[in-house]
Amino acid sequence: MSYSVIIAEDEAHNRQTLSQILSGHKDINIIAECKDGFETVAAIQKHPADLLFLDINMPRLSGFEVLELLGDQAPVVIFVTAFDEHALRAFETSAIDYVLKPISAERIARALDKFRKNAAGRHSYAEFIENQRTASKSLERLIVKDGDRIHVIPVEDIMYIKAEDDYVLIVTEKNKYVKQDRLSALEAALDKEQFCRIHRSYILNLRYLIRLEHIGKETYQAILKNGNLVPVSASGFHLLPWFRKKPDIAL
Repeated sequence: MSYSVIIAEDEAHNRQTLSQILSGHKDINIIAECKDGFETVAAIQKHPADLLFLDINMPRLSGFEVLELLGDQAPVVIFVTAFDEHALRAFETSAIDYVLKPISAERIARALDKFRKNAAGRHSYAEFIENQRTASKSLERLIVKDGDRIHVIPVEDIMYIKAEDDYVLIVTEKNKYVKQDRLSALEAALDKEQFCRIHRSYILNLRYLIRLEHIGKETYQAILKNGNLVPVSASGFHLLPWFRKKPDIAL
Protein backbone atom coordinates (compact mmCIF):
# COMPACT_ATOMS: atom_id res chain seq x y z
CA MET A 1 0.00 0.00 0.00
CA SER A 2 1.22 3.51 -0.79
CA TYR A 3 0.39 6.80 0.93
CA SER A 4 0.04 10.27 -0.59
CA VAL A 5 1.97 12.88 1.40
CA ILE A 6 2.06 16.68 1.38
CA ILE A 7 4.92 18.66 2.93
CA ALA A 8 4.10 22.11 4.35
CA GLU A 9 7.27 23.89 5.44
CA ASP A 10 8.34 27.48 4.77
CA GLU A 11 12.10 26.91 4.98
CA ALA A 12 13.51 25.53 1.73
CA HIS A 13 16.32 23.51 3.32
CA ASN A 14 13.87 21.79 5.68
CA ARG A 15 11.53 20.97 2.78
CA GLN A 16 14.44 19.50 0.87
CA THR A 17 15.66 17.48 3.84
CA LEU A 18 12.20 16.12 4.57
CA SER A 19 11.62 15.30 0.90
CA GLN A 20 14.91 13.42 0.64
CA ILE A 21 14.21 11.39 3.78
CA LEU A 22 10.66 10.52 2.71
CA SER A 23 11.87 9.50 -0.75
CA GLY A 24 13.72 6.67 0.92
CA HIS A 25 10.41 5.07 1.95
CA LYS A 26 8.93 3.10 -0.95
CA ASP A 27 5.33 3.42 0.25
CA ILE A 28 5.48 7.22 0.48
CA ASN A 29 4.44 9.32 -2.53
CA ILE A 30 5.03 13.06 -2.16
CA ILE A 31 2.31 14.82 -4.16
CA ALA A 32 2.95 18.46 -3.15
CA GLU A 33 5.41 20.68 -1.31
CA CYS A 34 4.08 23.96 0.11
CA LYS A 35 5.89 26.95 1.54
CA ASP A 36 3.00 28.71 3.32
CA GLY A 37 -0.44 28.12 4.77
CA PHE A 38 -2.45 29.31 1.77
CA GLU A 39 -0.57 26.95 -0.55
CA THR A 40 -1.18 24.10 1.88
CA VAL A 41 -4.95 24.61 2.03
CA ALA A 42 -5.15 24.87 -1.78
CA ALA A 43 -2.99 21.77 -2.29
CA ILE A 44 -5.07 19.57 0.01
CA GLN A 45 -8.31 20.75 -1.56
CA LYS A 46 -6.92 19.92 -5.00
CA HIS A 47 -5.04 16.73 -4.10
CA PRO A 48 -6.50 14.91 -1.05
CA ALA A 49 -3.64 13.38 0.90
CA ASP A 50 -3.25 10.60 3.44
CA LEU A 51 -0.63 12.41 5.50
CA LEU A 52 0.44 16.01 6.01
CA PHE A 53 3.79 17.05 7.44
CA LEU A 54 2.81 20.45 8.81
CA ASP A 55 5.08 23.18 10.12
CA ILE A 56 3.46 25.18 12.93
CA ASN A 57 5.05 28.58 12.26
CA MET A 58 4.50 29.49 8.62
CA PRO A 59 3.89 32.77 6.78
CA ARG A 60 0.37 34.00 6.04
CA LEU A 61 -1.36 31.16 7.91
CA SER A 62 -0.01 29.14 10.82
CA GLY A 63 -0.24 25.37 10.90
CA PHE A 64 -3.05 25.65 13.45
CA GLU A 65 -5.00 27.98 11.16
CA VAL A 66 -4.48 25.59 8.24
CA LEU A 67 -6.13 22.80 10.25
CA GLU A 68 -8.97 25.10 11.27
CA LEU A 69 -9.70 25.97 7.63
CA LEU A 70 -9.44 22.39 6.39
CA GLY A 71 -11.84 21.02 8.98
CA ASP A 72 -12.95 17.51 7.98
CA GLN A 73 -10.77 17.68 4.86
CA ALA A 74 -7.60 17.54 6.97
CA PRO A 75 -5.56 14.37 6.52
CA VAL A 76 -3.58 12.77 9.33
CA VAL A 77 -1.03 15.29 10.57
CA ILE A 78 2.54 15.00 11.75
CA PHE A 79 3.64 18.36 13.09
CA VAL A 80 7.10 19.67 12.34
CA THR A 81 8.32 22.33 14.75
CA ALA A 82 11.31 23.87 16.45
CA PHE A 83 9.30 24.60 19.60
CA ASP A 84 8.85 21.85 22.14
CA GLU A 85 5.87 23.45 23.87
CA HIS A 86 3.90 23.62 20.61
CA ALA A 87 4.85 20.09 19.60
CA LEU A 88 3.91 18.61 22.94
CA ARG A 89 0.57 20.40 23.00
CA ALA A 90 -0.22 19.10 19.52
CA PHE A 91 0.88 15.58 20.40
CA GLU A 92 -1.29 15.52 23.52
CA THR A 93 -4.42 16.33 21.54
CA SER A 94 -5.23 15.06 18.04
CA ALA A 95 -1.97 15.00 16.10
CA ILE A 96 -0.68 11.51 15.46
CA ASP A 97 2.91 12.59 16.10
CA TYR A 98 5.37 15.46 15.97
CA VAL A 99 8.91 15.90 14.77
CA LEU A 100 11.29 18.42 16.27
CA LYS A 101 13.75 20.33 14.14
CA PRO A 102 16.47 19.66 13.11
CA ILE A 103 14.82 16.80 11.23
CA SER A 104 16.46 13.38 11.37
CA ALA A 105 15.84 10.28 9.27
CA GLU A 106 15.47 8.12 12.38
CA ARG A 107 12.78 10.35 13.88
CA ILE A 108 10.85 10.51 10.59
CA ALA A 109 10.98 6.71 10.34
CA ARG A 110 9.45 6.35 13.82
CA ALA A 111 6.70 8.86 12.98
CA LEU A 112 5.88 6.99 9.75
CA ASP A 113 5.73 3.66 11.57
CA LYS A 114 3.23 5.14 13.98
CA PHE A 115 1.25 6.60 11.09
CA ARG A 116 1.10 3.25 9.25
CA LYS A 117 -0.29 1.52 12.35
CA ASN A 118 -3.04 4.14 12.77
CA ALA A 119 -3.66 5.33 9.19
CA ALA A 120 -7.07 3.69 8.99
CA GLY A 121 -8.32 5.29 12.20
CA ARG A 122 -10.66 8.26 12.28
CA HIS A 123 -9.27 11.63 13.20
CA SER A 124 -10.77 15.01 14.03
CA TYR A 125 -8.97 18.20 14.92
CA ALA A 126 -11.95 20.26 16.13
CA GLU A 127 -11.16 19.70 19.80
CA PHE A 128 -7.48 20.30 19.13
CA ILE A 129 -8.19 23.68 17.49
CA GLU A 130 -10.39 24.80 20.37
CA ASN A 131 -7.86 23.68 22.99
CA GLN A 132 -5.04 25.40 21.14
CA ARG A 133 -6.93 28.68 20.92
CA THR A 134 -7.86 28.78 24.59
CA ALA A 135 -4.40 27.68 25.75
CA SER A 136 -2.58 30.38 23.81
CA LYS A 137 -2.67 34.14 24.29
CA SER A 138 -5.78 36.03 23.20
CA LEU A 139 -6.74 35.74 19.56
CA GLU A 140 -5.34 38.45 17.34
CA ARG A 141 -7.25 37.47 14.19
CA LEU A 142 -10.00 35.18 12.93
CA ILE A 143 -9.76 33.09 9.76
CA VAL A 144 -12.87 32.66 7.61
CA LYS A 145 -13.17 30.51 4.49
CA ASP A 146 -15.67 31.74 1.91
CA GLY A 147 -15.66 29.40 -1.07
CA ASP A 148 -12.19 29.66 -2.58
CA ARG A 149 -11.43 32.86 -0.68
CA ILE A 150 -9.80 33.07 2.75
CA HIS A 151 -10.39 36.15 4.89
CA VAL A 152 -8.01 37.12 7.68
CA ILE A 153 -9.87 39.42 10.08
CA PRO A 154 -7.94 41.34 12.78
CA VAL A 155 -9.98 41.15 15.98
CA GLU A 156 -9.74 44.93 16.49
CA ASP A 157 -11.84 45.33 13.30
CA ILE A 158 -14.69 43.22 14.70
CA MET A 159 -17.62 45.22 16.10
CA TYR A 160 -19.59 42.26 17.36
CA ILE A 161 -20.12 38.54 16.85
CA LYS A 162 -23.58 36.98 16.78
CA ALA A 163 -24.47 33.32 17.25
CA GLU A 164 -26.59 31.81 14.47
CA ASP A 165 -27.29 28.10 15.00
CA ASP A 166 -24.01 26.22 14.32
CA TYR A 167 -22.37 29.33 12.90
CA VAL A 168 -21.37 32.79 14.01
CA LEU A 169 -21.84 36.07 12.16
CA ILE A 170 -18.75 38.28 12.42
CA VAL A 171 -19.59 41.94 11.83
CA THR A 172 -17.02 44.62 11.00
CA GLU A 173 -17.69 48.20 9.91
CA LYS A 174 -17.34 47.21 6.25
CA ASN A 175 -18.32 43.54 6.00
CA LYS A 176 -20.09 40.56 7.49
CA TYR A 177 -18.61 37.05 7.55
CA VAL A 178 -20.15 33.67 8.39
CA LYS A 179 -17.93 31.18 10.19
CA GLN A 180 -18.65 27.69 11.49
CA ASP A 181 -17.77 28.09 15.16
CA ARG A 182 -19.30 28.32 18.62
CA LEU A 183 -19.79 31.65 20.37
CA SER A 184 -18.63 30.16 23.68
CA ALA A 185 -15.36 28.97 22.10
CA LEU A 186 -14.65 32.42 20.70
CA GLU A 187 -15.56 34.04 24.00
CA ALA A 188 -12.95 31.91 25.77
CA ALA A 189 -10.25 32.82 23.24
CA LEU A 190 -10.84 36.57 22.91
CA ASP A 191 -9.30 39.27 25.12
CA LYS A 192 -11.65 39.80 28.07
CA GLU A 193 -10.61 43.45 28.36
CA GLN A 194 -11.74 44.13 24.80
CA PHE A 195 -14.67 41.75 24.25
CA CYS A 196 -17.69 41.12 26.47
CA ARG A 197 -20.51 38.56 26.22
CA ILE A 198 -23.35 41.07 26.52
CA HIS A 199 -26.11 38.65 25.54
CA ARG A 200 -26.62 34.93 25.09
CA SER A 201 -26.19 35.46 21.35
CA TYR A 202 -23.75 38.39 21.20
CA ILE A 203 -20.13 39.23 21.94
CA LEU A 204 -19.37 42.97 21.75
CA ASN A 205 -16.09 44.73 21.04
CA LEU A 206 -16.20 47.42 23.72
CA ARG A 207 -14.10 49.78 21.60
CA TYR A 208 -17.10 50.30 19.33
CA LEU A 209 -19.57 51.02 22.13
CA ILE A 210 -20.83 54.62 22.39
CA ARG A 211 -23.54 54.27 25.03
CA LEU A 212 -26.22 52.03 26.52
CA GLU A 213 -29.96 52.66 26.49
CA HIS A 214 -32.39 51.21 28.99
CA ILE A 215 -35.31 49.93 26.87
CA GLY A 216 -37.27 47.76 29.28
CA LYS A 217 -37.21 45.88 32.53
CA GLU A 218 -33.62 44.73 32.93
CA THR A 219 -33.05 45.00 29.18
CA TYR A 220 -30.78 47.37 27.32
CA GLN A 221 -29.37 48.03 23.91
CA ALA A 222 -25.85 49.01 22.97
CA ILE A 223 -25.39 51.83 20.49
CA LEU A 224 -22.24 51.44 18.44
CA LYS A 225 -20.06 54.01 16.70
CA ASN A 226 -21.66 53.39 13.31
CA GLY A 227 -25.21 53.52 14.72
CA ASN A 228 -25.78 49.76 14.91
CA LEU A 229 -27.92 48.54 17.80
CA VAL A 230 -27.06 45.37 19.71
CA PRO A 231 -29.22 43.86 22.51
CA VAL A 232 -27.80 43.66 26.03
CA SER A 233 -29.33 41.23 28.51
CA ALA A 234 -29.50 41.81 32.25
CA SER A 235 -26.74 39.29 32.84
CA GLY A 236 -24.68 40.83 30.04
CA PHE A 237 -25.08 44.29 31.55
CA HIS A 238 -23.66 43.01 34.83
CA LEU A 239 -20.60 41.67 32.98
CA LEU A 240 -19.69 45.04 31.47
CA PRO A 241 -16.40 46.38 32.90
CA TRP A 242 -17.83 49.64 34.27
CA PHE A 243 -20.62 47.78 36.08
CA ARG A 244 -18.06 45.49 37.75
CA LYS A 245 -16.18 48.59 38.89
CA LYS A 246 -19.29 50.65 39.83
CA PRO A 247 -22.23 48.32 40.54
CA ASP A 248 -24.45 51.24 41.52
CA ILE A 249 -24.36 52.66 37.99
CA ALA A 250 -27.74 53.94 36.76
CA LEU A 251 -28.80 54.64 33.21
